Amino acid sequence: MNTMPNKTYDSVPPQRVAFLGLGVMGSPMAGHLQRAGHEVTVYNRTAAKAEAWVATYGGRSAATPREAVAGASLVFACVGNDDDLRSVVLGPDGAFAGMKEGAIFVDHTTASAEVARELNQVARLAGKYFIDAPVSGGQAGAENGVLTVMCGGELAPFEAMKPVAMAYSRAVTRIGESGAGQLAKMVNQICIAGLVQGLSEAVAFGQQAQLDMKLVLDVIGKGAAQSWQLDNRGKTMVDDQFEFGFAVDWMRKDLGLVLDEARRNGARLPITALVDQFYADVQEMGGGRWDTSSLIRRLR
Repeated sequence: MNTMPNKTYDSVPPQRVAFLGLGVMGSPMAGHLQRAGHEVTVYNRTAAKAEAWVATYGGRSAATPREAVAGASLVFACVGNDDDLRSVVLGPDGAFAGMKEGAIFVDHTTASAEVARELNQVARLAGKYFIDAPVSGGQAGAENGVLTVMCGGELAPFEAMKPVAMAYSRAVTRIGESGAGQLAKMVNQICIAGLVQGLSEAVAFGQQAQLDMKLVLDVIGKGAAQSWQLDNRGKTMVDDQFEFGFAVDWMRKDLGLVLDEARRNGARLPITALVDQFYADVQEMGGGRWDTSSLIRRLR
């Protein structure tokens, strides 16, 4: 049964699209495309997930990425990492082998800027387009259709994909050329890492001082300390609850991309590198699937 919240969709001419990867993000994103009136074909490495998606939303599934993208003007993907992305894009059964000339591949995976540029070049040589388009907003943002999408790539294909991608987004913005979307997502993750560690220390300090921390968070949330993390994770951190979406394992993957890129471009990220190691401590505590606010567990 489809349990996604109601959303009013902009009036966009229906298109034939494909969506590759039906994890906690991809499944509701593809669902919004179907609900917005597009003709959606899905592919997932575990075929049972694709069949379950069709049973929930309609549309159809395909056995390979190549079959899924046949006839599609837009192909969306949201998979795990660089290697997963290459596996659904390249090769005889990959998306590029089945996409028609002029079709646009929109990659929502949080991956490296390097793989974005690589696949953009392959696409251009084949007469197709590639947009790197990582998202922010987590599982709740995907389910509610209010993701923030950061894009890199050519202007014309970006403008063609944007109205369709708005089915699951509240903002779709072109940052720059190929790879710029992934670099912007890295900036996002750097910000979050520092914010969550600061919030963890603040809550732990307040609890050690025997303050009513939910009241304190209400008060400081009306001032300069306000942030999305404070508003949405502060009180659950007080309650020692860490089952709210974006997992520590995923954050470590993302921070690995950030630190690799920093080594390439010479950026100095001392706090980010430290918080990455703090997340490694959480993994060693068995918290790889806890959400990122579980950093506070190190301080208790």
